[in-house]
Amino acid sequence: MRTATSFLVRPLPPAALDAVRRTGRDAAGRPAEALRAGGGEPLRCCLRDAGAGEDLLLFGYAPPVAAGPYREIGPVFAHAGSCPGPDQTGGYPAAWRDRPQVLRAYDRRGRIHGGRRHDGTDPEGVIAELFADPEVHQLHSRNVVYGCFMFTVDRPGE
Repeated sequence: MRTATSFLVRPLPPAALDAVRRTGRDAAGRPAEALRAGGGEPLRCCLRDAGAGEDLLLFGYAPPVAAGPYREIGPVFAHAGSCPGPDQTGGYPAAWRDRPQVLRAYDRRGRIHGGRRHDGTDPEGVIAELFADPEVHQLHSRNVVYGCFMFTVDRPGE
């Protein structure tokens, strides 16, 4: 397993979450849905699964890529109120280790530039392999079954 110092994991930006919480509208201008967690919903604000009974929002989010044909809006869960964010900063989310994911690579123009599925045992190794390509600017972790955006992986200093 590789160290987490060669990349930076980013949850949903606090400003984007604050805007949805304040306006009640998502990236497409649709109303965010308030709901009570059944348990297991992947929270993009703190990069862990929700516990049963937590107050959540479900809304459309546009992951950070350059404007163009690959920019999309997809569903994400977050706490309805403010939360402290991820338990750790920078490294792969501990709560989601061992969870298979797809890492989709993007270039600086916002175009898909490859990707890989990983089984969760060595996500750092797959991240390092994808970032070995100098054209890769950013990675998005995606849920294997639903394809939903989970979090962003950036090179340090970018």
